[in-house]
Amino acid sequence: MGKIVDRLLLLIYSLIVFAASIIVLFTACSWIPRTQAEQVLGNFYVEKNYAYPGIIVSLIVLLISIRFLIIALRRSRSQAPSIDQRTDFGDIRISMETVENLSLKAAGRTKGVKDLRARVKVNQSGLEITIRTVVDGESSIPELTEDMQSTVKSYIEDITGIPVASVTVFVANIVQSAPTFKSRVE
Repeated sequence: MGKIVDRLLLLIYSLIVFAASIIVLFTACSWIPRTQAEQVLGNFYVEKNYAYPGIIVSLIVLLISIRFLIIALRRSRSQAPSIDQRTDFGDIRISMETVENLSLKAAGRTKGVKDLRARVKVNQSGLEITIRTVVDGESSIPELTEDMQSTVKSYIEDITGIPVASVTVFVANIVQSAPTFKSRVE
């Protein structure tokens, strides 16, 4: 939810900055006559119909700028994404990269797979692991992927102690073997 609000704020902020940039560009290139620019600016001093919307837009831009500044400063201090566990002796933090590498190691034990990539997400029921692979095309894909799923699930649960909710295997392609040429002897 927070990311959606931040994206919406970024969109509004970008549109306001875009409009302001166009106005400054047109004014600097003298495409807006000076008398007209002075008249509009004078209206902000005299007429409340111009001043109040200007004040509201300025406050909105100021608040959005403060929000983005806080986000930028907070993220610079944050650490790499990790999975936190509490034990009797203290806390354990396992990085997401570690879990991805463990998944690749376990998936690599399956015969007939190449070019492995893993992505790990955390949800309420445990880890969701997605593995992308290229297979040799000589083994049964359902058997191969089922074997890989069970191997990865049990390996991750044994090594990390974190429950695995699902292991999704995406078979992207089969290995393209290079054509073999038989030499002819005459």
